[in-house]
Amino acid sequence: MTAQDQQQLGKTLWAIADDLRGAMNADDFRDYMLSFLFLRYLSDNYELASKKELGKDYPRPKEDDKRPPLSAWYAANKNDVVEFEKQMRRKVHYVIEPPHLWSNIAEMARTQNGELLHTLEKGFKYIENHSFDSTFQGLFSEINLSSDKLGKTYEERNAKLCTIIQKIAEGIAKFSTDTDILGDAYEYLIGQFAAGSGKKAGEFYTPQQISTILSKIVTLDSNEYDFTRC
Repeated sequence: MTAQDQQQLGKTLWAIADDLRGAMNADDFRDYMLSFLFLRYLSDNYELASKKELGKDYPRPKEDDKRPPLSAWYAANKNDVVEFEKQMRRKVHYVIEPPHLWSNIAEMARTQNGELLHTLEKGFKYIENHSFDSTFQGLFSEINLSSDKLGKTYEERNAKLCTIIQKIAEGIAKFSTDTDILGDAYEYLIGQFAAGSGKKAGEFYTPQQISTILSKIVTLDSNEYDFTRC
């Protein structure tokens, strides 16, 4: 990632934070942004790997269908889902079910879907408890989806999350999902916003730890998948 790209990424992240200033404070923004960056990274890589795994059976998205293409495959091949997920765990070491993919979460936010909060809760729980080994437990623990900071009622929290995710999705859409982007965004967010929570940057994952996490997530047979082109 070039210095110019890093600078542009920093400006973009700061602009999103500025847009959300009335919705959340700096440390909350950092926690949500980091978690959603991880979810986007994992989702995009998973969809790419799924497309390669299914080959010609991977559905072509219809113009009026905003769901992830993998949703259509799951619906049409219910008897094959268990074996497919077994293969994905073997090859990419994790599974994200279609409703929990970033593309679906972002679309739910855009349309103000009333089930967004429930979907996120289920998605984070599934990814942490059923996809990874113990190394990845707590990956989304910094986000409290039941926090009163989001609202007093479910409806208020859901509406706030729709606003937050829509802003984030629009802001980071033009950036790729490779590990350099994710690592640079992580370092920027920790450096800029750690002080807002009264923590030191060292109390979070270090860039090296993030690199290790990502390498474990995508430890693949080089003859099968190549995520360097993501």
